Amino acid sequence: MTAVDILVGIAFSGAAYAMVLYMTSVGLSVTMGLLGVANLAHGAFAMAGGYFLVTFMERLTVPFGIAVVLSCAAVGVVSLVLERGLYSRIYKGSELDQVVLSMGLIFIATAVAHVLFGAQPVRVILPEAASGQLVVSGFTFPTYRIFLIFAGLCVFGLLWVAIEKTLIGARIRAAVDNRAMAEATGLNSKKLFAAVFALGSVLAALGGSLGAEVMAIEPEYALKHLVYFLIVVAVGGLGSVKGPFFAALLLGVGDSACKIIAPEFGGIFIYVALFILLLIRPNGLFGRV
Repeated sequence: MTAVDILVGIAFSGAAYAMVLYMTSVGLSVTMGLLGVANLAHGAFAMAGGYFLVTFMERLTVPFGIAVVLSCAAVGVVSLVLERGLYSRIYKGSELDQVVLSMGLIFIATAVAHVLFGAQPVRVILPEAASGQLVVSGFTFPTYRIFLIFAGLCVFGLLWVAIEKTLIGARIRAAVDNRAMAEATGLNSKKLFAAVFALGSVLAALGGSLGAEVMAIEPEYALKHLVYFLIVVAVGGLGSVKGPFFAALLLGVGDSACKIIAPEFGGIFIYVALFILLLIRPNGLFGRV
């Protein structure tokens, strides 16, 4: 294997992994940055998306694409119930209250997953069209990994436009910056915050369901990958759409390179990069000061 083959492999596999990280983590950046909620149970919504996908496909024989949409919708409904019943009560609470609640939800979700699906990772059967290989200039790329990269880019573009360039995005930013003033102009902050929370959860479900082939869905998913989601958000910056995208790319490609070139160091790169970047930019790459 030549050096070019290694570099192409690192770039491709790292980009696919990065897009899964981004799609799953950006919702956490939105809820933590815009709503000020330390929702450590964010990974549980991603795990739920994966389990819903498997359930719709295997037990109800729903096609993959439709199953992904239904999974995101189901997680969105569940998140709205939790937001109104639990999270809305701690918006003005301390960080400790938020952490205790969300960690409790992780343990509950883990236990439910063990009971319903067993301890082993579930397998997602990809459609035949996404299971092949694409040959470009002598290099072979898995079709589904190409799709993941494309999906991540689409999510990034749509989110950036929605948050930064639309009236809804302006209302969200206004409610976060000065909730009392926004409500005085007639803005219903409760409904807006519920919609933002649901959006973050749906994004998690999208990343969990589409990325199940890269990050296996298992009962410990939420706790196992929590540190990676938090790292992407911390490096990218709270409340930012661009930040987590570039942070996920940096960490995904860097982590893949470290594991391929120097496997004896394992995933140490991601922690070293976090340490150095936060020393230079404590608020993250694009964090709101």
